[in-house]
Amino acid sequence: MIGKTIDEIKVGDSVEFAKTVSETDIYLYAGITGDFNPAHLNEAYAEKTFFKTRIAHGMLSAGFISAILGTKLPGPGSIYIQQTLKFLAPVRIGDTITARVEALEINKEENRVRFSTTCKNQEGTVVLDGEALISPRKKPKT
Repeated sequence: MIGKTIDEIKVGDSVEFAKTVSETDIYLYAGITGDFNPAHLNEAYAEKTFFKTRIAHGMLSAGFISAILGTKLPGPGSIYIQQTLKFLAPVRIGDTITARVEALEINKEENRVRFSTTCKNQEGTVVLDGEALISPRKKPKT
């Protein structure tokens, strides 16, 4: 698996990744990160919240963006420099989230690509919106 160099990326290039969020995903994320907020893990607590049920950690969806940037576009060898995120809607157990990144701007002089980053649920509702700044892998010296 080899990532793209800046010369191999064009404005408008995009990749999507979809995953159905399971209860197991939420428990594993909590265990890995230490985020045991009861809004994610305790149904009795969550029923009293604004969302009326447990919701996934927002950063779990953000991780789907990271998966694309690190494995597909630009892929291995790239460096994640910056990310903005707006959490716009909850992700519930059983939701299928489609993450998408799209190249918006390329700066060859600084070896930087600005990407739009979004996640939508199965109904087309945007649950996460933002932008990422990435430094793609360098072209090997010959």
